Amino acid sequence: QVQLVESGGGLVQAGGSLSLSCSVSVEFFSLYVLAWFRQAPGKEREFVGGIGWSEDTDYAPSVLGRFRISRDNHKNTMALEMNTLKTEDTAVYFCAAGRNPPSRQMSDYPYWGSGTQVTVSS
Repeated sequence: QVQLVESGGGLVQAGGSLSLSCSVSVEFFSLYVLAWFRQAPGKEREFVGGIGWSEDTDYAPSVLGRFRISRDNHKNTMALEMNTLKTEDTAVYFCAAGRNPPSRQMSDYPYWGSGTQVTVSS
């Protein structure tokens, strides 16, 4: 069974930084592709970024250059470093895992955390 737990959410002012972490309980963690999604109030869940087996990364255009994803295959964790935050980054952030090739599609990730709230104030 695969379990994901996000942590690190909170309130931050626009222009500030915040880091999220995702702890994954699974055997053979390094074989999993990981991703971050977010869902703002009244909006659909959207892809933020992902990291593959070889630590190749992919980012949504809205966060490219501001967010950075990394993984630690020894600690079974994934991190999301968010810089120059904007009010439109306010959302619940979810981490996800799957065995399919890296993808921006929610359907390619069968395992999800319960989310952590990030609020960016103006």
